[in-house]
Amino acid sequence: MTNLELLAPARNLECGKAAIDHGADAVYIGAEHFGARAAAGNSVDDIAELCRYAHRYAAKVYVTVNTIVYDKELSATRNLIDSLEDAGVDAIIVQDLAVTGMVRRMALHASTQMDNRTADKVRWLRSAGFSRVVLARELSADEIAAIHAAASDVELEVFVHGALCVSYSGLCYASQSCFGRSANRGECAQFCRLRFDLTDAEGHVIERGRHFLSLKDMNRSDGLEQLVAAGATSFKIEGRLKDAVYVKNVTAAYSRRLDAIIRRYPHLYRRASLGRCRYTFEPDLNKTFNRGFTDYFLGGHRSDISSMDTPKAIGEFVGTVKEIRGGSFTVAGISSFANGDGLCFLNEDRQLEGFRVNRAEGNRLYPQKMPRSLRPGQRLYRNSDREFEARLERPSAERKIPIRLRLDVMPTGFSLTATVVGGRSVEVTIEGEHQLAQQPQRDNIVRQLTKLGNTPYECIEVTISEDFQLFLPASRLAQLRRQAVERLEQEYQQLIAEAPTSVPHDQIPARTVQEYAHSCFYNIANDHARRFYDGCGMSGLSPAFELHPDPAAPLMQCRHCLRYALGFCVKHGGRRPTWREPLYLSLPDGRRFRLEFDCRRCQMSLFKE
Repeated sequence: MTNLELLAPARNLECGKAAIDHGADAVYIGAEHFGARAAAGNSVDDIAELCRYAHRYAAKVYVTVNTIVYDKELSATRNLIDSLEDAGVDAIIVQDLAVTGMVRRMALHASTQMDNRTADKVRWLRSAGFSRVVLARELSADEIAAIHAAASDVELEVFVHGALCVSYSGLCYASQSCFGRSANRGECAQFCRLRFDLTDAEGHVIERGRHFLSLKDMNRSDGLEQLVAAGATSFKIEGRLKDAVYVKNVTAAYSRRLDAIIRRYPHLYRRASLGRCRYTFEPDLNKTFNRGFTDYFLGGHRSDISSMDTPKAIGEFVGTVKEIRGGSFTVAGISSFANGDGLCFLNEDRQLEGFRVNRAEGNRLYPQKMPRSLRPGQRLYRNSDREFEARLERPSAERKIPIRLRLDVMPTGFSLTATVVGGRSVEVTIEGEHQLAQQPQRDNIVRQLTKLGNTPYECIEVTISEDFQLFLPASRLAQLRRQAVERLEQEYQQLIAEAPTSVPHDQIPARTVQEYAHSCFYNIANDHARRFYDGCGMSGLSPAFELHPDPAAPLMQCRHCLRYALGFCVKHGGRRPTWREPLYLSLPDGRRFRLEFDCRRCQMSLFKE
C-alpha cells in the first residue's frame, strides 16, 4: 500500500489547524526566520502546538527553512533547528546545504528552491540525506514518472494548486537585482507581476503595457490520478500567505479528490493520516483566490498559462453585462448574487476594474459606485463570494477517526479494547466486582462508551458478548472510555515520534551532477555550503548572486515562452515572426531586459541590460 499525502499550507496556527480539520495529511509552516515567505513566520510554541494537534490524526508538520543562509546566521539557524526538533516537527524543507548537517532527528525535504528537475539531481539529493524531493513545478507527468523510475527510493512531492513562479524556483534573481529583495531569502518583490512593453531589436513596440511574465494559478485537481500514477506521493497546495478561508476550501476540494482515487484503487493506495471529514459546505476551487487556472505543463504541452491582462485575482465567470440603467445593471447568466459580492471585469483598455455589490435583486445589481467603463456584453467575474466566504468563516468541518470498541469481562474486572479502523488497538482495564444487573444493560453501555465528545474519535461499533449480564456504573464506563482515548492518543503520538525520519546518506556525496553555466546558480551563501561542494569536487564556485551579482547571468530561466504565448513559435506550429530579435521587456521607468530563446530546451531567459 502506498500512502498518499495531501500537504496544505499554514500561514499561522489557525490555518494549520483548519488544514488538518479539512483533510490535510500534513501541513507546512514557516518559523520566525529562514522561510521562503518572510511575511509568514510563526513562533516555535505555536509550531509545537500545531504538531500536537496534527499528530492526534497521525498527520505531520513540516517547517520551511528554505532560504539561503549567510555565515553570520549559521548559529541562529542551528538554534532554530534544535528548537524545532524539540517541538516535535517531522521534517524541514531545505534549500541551503549548510542546514543538512544541523539536523539530528527530523527528515530532510529538498525544497523546490533547489531546482529539482532531473533524475540525477534527485539521486544526488538522496545520497546527501534527503528522504523527499520537492520537484520543479514545470515538470510534466511523464517527466515525473521518469524520475520516479530512476529514483524510486525517494519520496516525490509535487505542487498541485496555487500561484506559479514564472522562473524555475531558486534561479530567479530579478527581485534581488531590481529591488534589493532576494527571492532566495524569502523577500520576493514579484517582479514577474509587473507591466512591461515588448519591443524588438529596432525599437518597434510589439505590444504595450501587458503583464508578459504573469502566469495563471495552477489547478491540477483533474490531474491528480495522473500524478499518482507517475509516482508522486505528496501533493502540495501553495499558499502560505493565504487566509483560513482559502486553506479550508482548497484543502477540502483536494482531499475529496484523493479519497475518490483511493476508492477506485483500495488495494494500492491509502491516506497518509487518520480520520474522515464532514463539511458544512460544498468545496469549490473557483470561489477562492485565483488568476484563472492552468494545469501548467502536466500533459507535456503548453496550455494557456499566461495571465497577461492582470496579475490580480479574477475569480469565477458569472455572466455578461446585459443592460445598464442609471445606477444598476442586469447580468445574463445563471449565477445568483448576494449583497457584498466582489465583482470585476476587464475594460476596453484591458485593465481590471472591480466593485462591490451594494444590493442584489435577482440578476439586477446595484454597485456601491457604478463603474464608468462598464459596457453591455462585457464578461463579468466574481472574486469575492460573500455568502460562500461567510460559511467558511464559521466552523465548517469536523474530522473524526472511526474506532471500534469491545467490552470484555475479566476475572477481577473489565477490559475495553479500542481499535482504530485500519490502524492500531489498545486495551485498558479496571478492577471491580461482578454484580448481576437487574435489567438489560446493553443500550446504556453503548450510550456511555460512545460519548466521545470533543475527542478526535467516533465509535462506529460496540461489541459486547450476548451473555453479558453484569452491572457497570456510568462512572466506571466513562473511566474506561477516557482511559482508552488517552491510550490511543499516546499510541499515535508515540508512533509519530518513533517513525524513522532521517535516511542513511554519504557524509559527502561523491560529486554533484548538476552543472550550471553560471556557478552563482548554486546559491552558495556561507562557508559550510562551500565546503560541501568542495567535498563533491566542485571547488572554485562563485558566491550566491545576492553576495556577488554576476552581470552575465540571466535573472530568470523560464519554461514559459513569449514566442509561444504570442503565437510565434514556429517549432509548435505558430506563424513566423515579423520582428527582429533580440526582444526586450521594458518597465515604465526605462529599465530594459533582454530575452533569449533556447528552442532546443524550450527555455526563455531574461537578462538585465
